[in-house]
Amino acid sequence: MHASLGLAVHRRSVAVTHVRPTYLCHWMRQSGLADLLPSLLETVWVGVSAGSMVMTPRIGDDFVNWRPPTGGDSTLGVVDFSIFPHLGHELMPENTMAEAERWAANIAGPAYAIDDQTAIKVSDGTVEVVSEGHWKHFPS
Repeated sequence: MHASLGLAVHRRSVAVTHVRPTYLCHWMRQSGLADLLPSLLETVWVGVSAGSMVMTPRIGDDFVNWRPPTGGDSTLGVVDFSIFPHLGHELMPENTMAEAERWAANIAGPAYAIDDQTAIKVSDGTVEVVSEGHWKHFPS
């Protein structure tokens, strides 16, 4: 486990906790994990918050809390859409649908706004939203 990331890779699972998306992305690249991802064909990646955002092409400036040496808001681009997380969360009053719509207008690609009762499953290139909560798809 890499202590500063809360990152553990074990056989067929990866766990990531408590980190900023751009910081996580930077260290996934530095550690070689980003290069390893395409070879992990039997691996299930379950990301929450930054752990899911890091798989997208961009997170948007609103979510950049740490600037990587390269700058910007780009992330790994494993999937072809961006994620606005924690929609309507009681401890994040700024994460409203109106704010998600503003964010999506500036992301320049497909995106989803999702609450904490929503997951996005990507398997063999097929995207499926699994939800008991609130979410919205923003086509590009």
